[in-house]
Order: sequence, then structure tokens, then C-alpha cells
Amino acid sequence: MRKDNLFKKRKNNIMNFDFGAKTAAVFDDMLIRSVPLYNELQHMIGEITSEFAQDKTNIYDVGCSTGTTLITIDKIVRKNVSLIGVDYSRAMLDKCRERFKKERIKNKIELVCGDLNDGVNIHNASVVILNLTLQFVRPLYRDNIIRNIYAGLNEKGCLILVEKVLGDDSTFNSMFIKFYYEMKKRNGYTETEIAHKREALENVLIPYRLDENKQLLMRNGFSCQDIFYKWYNFCGIVAIK
Repeated sequence: MRKDNLFKKRKNNIMNFDFGAKTAAVFDDMLIRSVPLYNELQHMIGEITSEFAQDKTNIYDVGCSTGTTLITIDKIVRKNVSLIGVDYSRAMLDKCRERFKKERIKNKIELVCGDLNDGVNIHNASVVILNLTLQFVRPLYRDNIIRNIYAGLNEKGCLILVEKVLGDDSTFNSMFIKFYYEMKKRNGYTETEIAHKREALENVLIPYRLDENKQLLMRNGFSCQDIFYKWYNFCGIVAIK
């Protein structure tokens, strides 16, 4: 696993964060060091997916990046399912294919290149996962994506949504962000790296408050939902059709 040094050098002009080849090469390390309780979160997603997976249905990981969640699901789920990974970054999908060659994947896996801002095609799905993905979609298009997912889910199917979230109050928001940056420091990131990545993400990652995400799900059909993961400014919701 290559170490994430993308933002180590001091720069005067920071480009917007992207999911190209340089990011794909270090993305697994970036996630482990940047997402709180990342390994446990992956296991939780796998467990929930296993509960809702139905034979002869599709399980989608929308924004699949390097395929970690798909590999986790393949190991945990004991049903006859097809796994479908969707991502707009061809570099990420290439990394997926490299990883899949090294894994003994028992289920059929399909990778689809697509931009979520243009919508997403979901059909015969028992589970759809949006793991730290929706926050990178322009808010204008988020309702359409959730509607598409709801329409493509089978009855009693579920959506697993994990997002970085804003605090309800500026005091909590500032405190949670401070704790998050302290976690990143414990994981080896420098002040420079943290500042540069924050600037690179400023116009790319647009988080909602937790209640805004819940309302987004509710108005697009998901009346049954609950929180399964929460760490300061990160949250996971499972919603059932």
C-alpha cells in the first residue's frame, strides 16, 4: 500500500481535489488514515449488507473507488448476488481491477464508469451503498440520485449512506473539526498536509448537516431509517424501502 504524500509539499496554489491516477495510487492509505474507524466501518457495511442481501439481486457500491467495500461484501455475504461498482474515475476502476485479480472473488462483479451528476441507473437491487460519495455530488443533483436509488431498490431493500456531516451548531462544528484534525495528526499527517487538503476539498466536498441528509432520504421515499455509525463529523445511515 503506497503512503499518501499528495499534500506533503508546500505549495502556493492548491488545485481542487480530484480522483485521478495520483489519488488512486494512494487512496487506500488515505482512507485508513482519514476516515475514523475505517476498518470497523467497512465491517459494519458488510454486516448490514449481508442482512438485506437477497438471492439473484444486485448489490451496488456507488462511488466504489478502489473496490474495498466490494471485496468486503464478497467475503461476508452468503447469498447469490451480483456486485456492481460505479465510479466516474477510470483510474479508480483500473485500481479495482488490479485488486480483484489478487482476490478470490466468488460473486459476479461488474464495474461501470459513470458521473453521478448525470444520475445513476439502479435495477433489481437489494442493497445500494453510498460510502462517502454523495458529499462529492453537487447538491442540485442529490435528490435525483436518491430518487433513482429508491426506484431501483426492491421492496425491503436498503440504502447505506455514509457522509461527512456538519454540526448543528457552530460550536459543535468547530469542536468536531478540531477533533478530526487531531485524529489525522495521530495518523501521521502534518499541519501542512491537513491545511492543503482542506483547501483542495473546499469547493469539491460539500457536506450537509445530519438532519439535512435525513430529510433528503425522507422526501425521496425512505421513511424508515436509522443511524448505525457516528463519529463527531462523520455519520452512517441505513434506510429501508
